[in-house]
Amino acid sequence: MSIGAAVESAESPLAPLVREYQADSESLHAFHNIRCAESRLDRIERFHRDWMSRLDAVAFDALDATGRVDYVLLRNDCEQSLAGLALERSRLNAITNLVAFRGTIVDLERARWRAEPVDGPAAASSLGAIAKDVKKLREGVAAGLKAKAPKPAESKTDPAADKGAKPAGQASPTNETPPIALEPAPALRAAGVVAEARAVLKRWYEAQSGYQPDFTWWMKTPYEEAGKELDEFAKLLKEEVAGQKGKDEDPLVGEPLGAAALADAIRFEFLPQSAEELIAIGEREMALCEAALKAEAKAMKCGDDWKAALAKVKADHVPPGQQDALVAAIGREAIGFVKKKAFVTVPPLCEETWRMTMLSPEAMRTVPYAAYSWQEMLVAFAREDMKQEDKLMVMRGNNRHATRLTTPHELIPGHHLQIFQSARHSPHRRAFSTAFFIEGWALYCERRLWDLGWARTPEERVGMLFWRLHRAARVVVALKFQLGQMKPDEMVTFLVDRVGHEKYGATSEVRRFIGPMGALQPVSYTIGSLQLLALRTEMTGRGRMKEIDFNDALLRAGPIPVELLRAELQGQPLSRDAKPSWRWEAAAR
Repeated sequence: MSIGAAVESAESPLAPLVREYQADSESLHAFHNIRCAESRLDRIERFHRDWMSRLDAVAFDALDATGRVDYVLLRNDCEQSLAGLALERSRLNAITNLVAFRGTIVDLERARWRAEPVDGPAAASSLGAIAKDVKKLREGVAAGLKAKAPKPAESKTDPAADKGAKPAGQASPTNETPPIALEPAPALRAAGVVAEARAVLKRWYEAQSGYQPDFTWWMKTPYEEAGKELDEFAKLLKEEVAGQKGKDEDPLVGEPLGAAALADAIRFEFLPQSAEELIAIGEREMALCEAALKAEAKAMKCGDDWKAALAKVKADHVPPGQQDALVAAIGREAIGFVKKKAFVTVPPLCEETWRMTMLSPEAMRTVPYAAYSWQEMLVAFAREDMKQEDKLMVMRGNNRHATRLTTPHELIPGHHLQIFQSARHSPHRRAFSTAFFIEGWALYCERRLWDLGWARTPEERVGMLFWRLHRAARVVVALKFQLGQMKPDEMVTFLVDRVGHEKYGATSEVRRFIGPMGALQPVSYTIGSLQLLALRTEMTGRGRMKEIDFNDALLRAGPIPVELLRAELQGQPLSRDAKPSWRWEAAAR
């Protein structure tokens, strides 16, 4: 098969099977929508094991290259899902003593799903027991906090202290609730489970209150008592133990995967490297960026002090209220640039259907620069309701030269074009999407735009290099955090000292790395882009394939692991139990 022929051929023979898998998975997850329920974990685990058995019956050797890729993707997704469920179960089991009551609430709600009649006295008794159990837990956690707090210096003149007496109002040890010692990360996880249980209980009550005869007569008081205790317990765990009060000064709280789970996560992304090897690649890329920054600093008459050059670049930002106009102008310019350079095909409808929205101060706590969401570029900039110091940091972080890069990253030829093409050419593969292609493609575009002359001045090149350095640093700090080798505050310091971030931006980035971003998403930008650059070298070297054809083929093939893209584009044989093996790093520069 010729290069790229696979993506021009008819639909994959496994596409119908993948669509069935995706539809069934979405249906099952939508129905079993209580995340903390053991029954949910059991049912979804059984679903994936059943699909593994179905895959055993597929005639793998009869599939073409595209079909084999889809087979491996489906098998890999099942294995990854099973590993994720095992991790969920393990983390839930670790806080069982704090959330054991959830089973009663889940049972009540599941009985409602089956339209079973409510036994009023029994249900009221169950709610009463929940209120008592949660109150006892809350008092135990509060006692644990008190025991952990620094003790005030004992007064030598206090006669009660001399006699060993308890201060007035303090109960004797025999009547106290045993203290529960708790660290911030598991406390935050438990707070989420308690809050979900509270939401499920509310849904159960409101669905039947006023509808079932005598329901409210039995349930109103015990429901309100249980709800009050659950609310207070969730708040105690989240705000007092984990310190998450929705303020900028909240501590950064996250939970490392650990070496074994991280190794599994890397393998499921079809990467043959270890975490340590990926960290070394990140450090190498940082060194290359720093050398390039020093060269540009000299061109800006800053000697080799690239941080001084970066400070000049940061100071060049638009006035308040003009960032959206800047982004719109850069977006249009980028479209014209990639067309002129024959970099990638831009369908007219894709060019037409994008817009912008400004991020709120709350959103900028985790997205301090820019993002993309369903045809909209999310733009970060200073707002009047922010602290003065934060305004200035956000303006510096979103300067003209950095924005010249973030705009094509999010729009065209980046995520907007990528998602547009994927939806039209390989929609069934969205079930297997990976950040190593999604974010890797956007950074790959940045690297190629650099080569094609998108940066016209030393200032613009410093702006682009800052972002490339940041993505390389993400590899280092994210993986070291997941290995337990770096704490969140150390990650912030690293990004400020080594990359030149404003503290606001660095803190927001780390808050995202250790929370909603996911374990390997921060790593995916640099590593995915280097994979794509290596694949480009293989595919376009010696005039074998035009760049525009290669890039179009990538976007048509879908957002899947790059090693599997390579196998499809090159028509390489794959085995039923294919494992990651492509050592791309030697050719990735």
